[in-house]
Order: sequence, then structure tokens, then C-alpha cells
Amino acid sequence: LDWATSEATAVKAALEKSGAIIFRGFPVKSAEDFDAFTQVFDYDEFTYEESLSNAVRINLTRRVFTANEAPPDVEIFLHHEMAQTPVYPQKIFFCCLSAAEQGGASPLCRSDLLYAKFKSEHPEWAAMFVERGLKYNTHMPADDDEQSGQGRSWMSTLSVSNRAEAEARLGELGYSWSWQDDGSLVTTSPQLPAVRQLDDGSESFFNQVIAAYYGWKRRDDSSLPVLTFGDDELIPEEILDTIVELSRQFVYAAQWQDGDIALVDNYRVMHGRYPYSGAKKRQVVVCLAQ
Repeated sequence: LDWATSEATAVKAALEKSGAIIFRGFPVKSAEDFDAFTQVFDYDEFTYEESLSNAVRINLTRRVFTANEAPPDVEIFLHHEMAQTPVYPQKIFFCCLSAAEQGGASPLCRSDLLYAKFKSEHPEWAAMFVERGLKYNTHMPADDDEQSGQGRSWMSTLSVSNRAEAEARLGELGYSWSWQDDGSLVTTSPQLPAVRQLDDGSESFFNQVIAAYYGWKRRDDSSLPVLTFGDDELIPEEILDTIVELSRQFVYAAQWQDGDIALVDNYRVMHGRYPYSGAKKRQVVVCLAQ
């Protein structure tokens, strides 16, 4: 903690250039140790409760919670944290309390580099994202579904206890919605930007395009796609496949060791999770910040 306090300013400056920093070899053994480490950097907290995250998570301290309760064989594809909502964190701290025996790396992808490449090779497509933005259609179950990477219930997601409160909250946020016969809720986000201007003048492909395209489950009985342009037009698969292929050029797979901490600039860097296996339980916990 003394080291982190003395180096916090330098770490923040380095983060602005690299987008992600890994701390290794620190005596971090618990969620409480990790919580204390994150507080040194004096960021404002961003709690799971106040977020609109669609992932099922478990709070371990007020600031620290599990990364995602999805099963080990489920891949979580590249995304900017909560970019499918109007409310998202600026920084993410990850901490590996227990590394997987096989697999389980966290891919990190520089979205500013990805977008620069995409814009250079396909300027007309890039302009479509800037001009039209995106909308996301999300299915929120009536109860938490831990078998899904997007399984958080609508009551938990919206921090409400009944349908009237849910509708009021969605209205405040600019969403449209429809209730399903099984008690679940399908929501459509307001038009959200697909590209974010960064402080250094660069542009980041700040969205959930890859995760939604590859990883989000579509209801079999729903005509809604999980993702569209902001004018409700479908995004051609040729464009989506090109983005996915380009992203692979900028991925660094963070191979976790016990006690590792990573600090990620959520505006500049996407992250995900590769599947894992083995008797040893993988445990990566998270703290979000502003």
C-alpha cells in the first residue's frame, strides 16, 4: 500500500498511454486486500448495485464483486464494460485470487488501435457507426440465470422491486420495453454512441458490438436482433465479421497468476474471458471506478 500510494500518480500517467497495467508479486490474498489496494488510487467508486450490468455477480465487499458467474465453458467476448447502457465505469480493477489450472486468460484489446485500423481500411463503414450509433436489445430474466453471461434479472439490474418501478426507471433512462409471458423483460436501449473521443484526440470503438454479435443469446420467440444501428437498421454481418477479424490483431491475452491485479482504462481497452477448466476454481474479482 505504501508503494501504491507513492506511485499512484505515475501509474495513472502510464495508464493513459498503455490502456492497461498489470501488478504482479504483491501480497494480495483476499477481496479485502484488493479493496484496500484500489482505494489508494482515489477514484470514485462505481458499485455493482448502481450499475446496469446484465451479468450475474456476487458482492464480496461494497466495492469488490465477482467478475461474472457464467459457467467455465462459456466464453465472454470482447467488450467495453457496460457500453450497452447509458451508465458505465471509466476504470476497471481486476484481481486474480485464484488462477485456473487450464485456460481462463483475459483478452485485452486496444479499441483505439482497432478503430484506427477499421477507419483506415473501411472509412465508409466507420462513418456509419459514428453517424448512426447503436441500439441494444436485452432480455432480462425474471430471476437470475447463472448459466448465462447476461443472466441478471430485471429487478436486480434496475434496482427495483416491481413492474411499475421498472417501467419508471426505464423511462428515465430512455429505454423502450415489453413484458414477456414468462415474467421476463425485453428492453431496447436509447441510441448510444459507437465511437468515443478520448482525451488525447484518438477515437475508441467504445461499444459491445463483438460481445453482442458473438455472445448474446437471442430469444427464439423474439423478432428483435440483439444489436442494430441507432436507426434500427440491421448491421450487415460482413461488417461485423470484419470488426471481429481486425480485433484479433490487437489482443493481448493476460495469463493470470494468483495475486495479480490489472488496472484497465475502460474507455480505451476492451476485455473478455476465455473458457477454462480444472479442479482448481478460477476466481477473478472486480472493482469499478470513475
